[in-house]
Amino acid sequence: MSGQVTAITAESPRSRERSASLEARANAVIPGGVNSPVRAFKAVGGGPVYMRRGAGCYVEDVDGNRYIDYLGSWGPLILGHAHPAVVAAVQEAAADGTSFGAPTEREVLLAEKISAAMPSLEQLRLVSSGTEACMSALRVARAFTGRSKILKFDGCYHGHADSLLVQAGSGAITFGVPDSAGVSAAVAGETISVPYNDLDSVRSAFAAYGADIAAIIVEPIAANMGVIPPAPGFLAGLREITAAAGAMLIFDEVVSGFRYSYGGAQGVFGIVPDLTTLGKVVGGGLPLAAYGGRRDIMAVLAPNGPAYQAGTLSGNPVATAAGLATLQVLAEQQPYAELERLATKLGDGLTVAANEAGVPLQVSQVGSMMTAFFSETRPTDYTTAMLADRTRYAAYFRAMLERGVYLAPSQFEAGFVSTAHTDDVIEQTIALAREALTA
Repeated sequence: MSGQVTAITAESPRSRERSASLEARANAVIPGGVNSPVRAFKAVGGGPVYMRRGAGCYVEDVDGNRYIDYLGSWGPLILGHAHPAVVAAVQEAAADGTSFGAPTEREVLLAEKISAAMPSLEQLRLVSSGTEACMSALRVARAFTGRSKILKFDGCYHGHADSLLVQAGSGAITFGVPDSAGVSAAVAGETISVPYNDLDSVRSAFAAYGADIAAIIVEPIAANMGVIPPAPGFLAGLREITAAAGAMLIFDEVVSGFRYSYGGAQGVFGIVPDLTTLGKVVGGGLPLAAYGGRRDIMAVLAPNGPAYQAGTLSGNPVATAAGLATLQVLAEQQPYAELERLATKLGDGLTVAANEAGVPLQVSQVGSMMTAFFSETRPTDYTTAMLADRTRYAAYFRAMLERGVYLAPSQFEAGFVSTAHTDDVIEQTIALAREALTA
């Protein structure tokens, strides 16, 4: 899958017959034809593209079309697809057995590596998804504080647990329904949602409900209403408010952990949360996540304490092997400055191309994470993110897809640069974007 991506003109569109056939078959046996809603392409039009392989910064679909990939499996593939070290580790682990439902050495090694990188995680548990990590962290916070309410931020997504699907981001925004059917009023009533980057709203919520609030859960870098950085002083303010009220501060670093820096966003911003949730990169592309924090807080978990959480596949040997291999490469290479340089180059190039085309575009970038908002102003929260032109994004998405660039199929998702992307690939992407923006 090496070499250049050939631009495809409107007169010679890519064939996706096999993808269309698979979509028809999937709709018969899978609700909506997909196992995660945003994959259905409802926000951008057309049918989903079915992938069959990936290598480096490229993916290839079942019809043989190849794309420069800026989705990276929604973030975990910071080393690119099929990185040799990760593939070798997975193959070695799988040959020894894919699951035991019993402790393995790799679980200990991975927990030690994560704790060393993020000292706020004095103890941690491995689980299988970011949803599970966030759900479990909230249970721990409630058990430790004896309180029931949680505070989150409009447009931030922390997985699909019932109490978190209140003014949620990610796919919920994509479909224009911030709240999910099937979530009871009683459960939703335990969740307070306020604007991101607005400390006054947080203070007002604590003035009204502070004695009942167990925790604030926050993405230190919002990535599920598009990438939106924290305002100066915002995270420090949350730390101050929770400390004064006896509530937990939970950093959801499922996206930013080991992606923004090896020590996560908390390492860069210098904020020490009580609990942290991790996912994406720590699994190296396989289903694995984690949550952890101070030793005294984590002591509430069974078998030591009264809060129960379990999972047969938690700490799966193949997933932990992928995670260990990924973190080892990141620890050795420390590629974060280079990743940010490439992402900045891409963002700057897209901005210039959009200006030349007379298209309002705001590239919001933090490290190697970025979102191109089709908007007159750069978003700072959920309300301003929702001003972005979704119709224009959909047209841009389809034009880029036809030119061999695979982006997130939603205006409100993050894109990612990996260590497999190069200057040549970035420059090619900018040239293709210039065509797409004037198509």
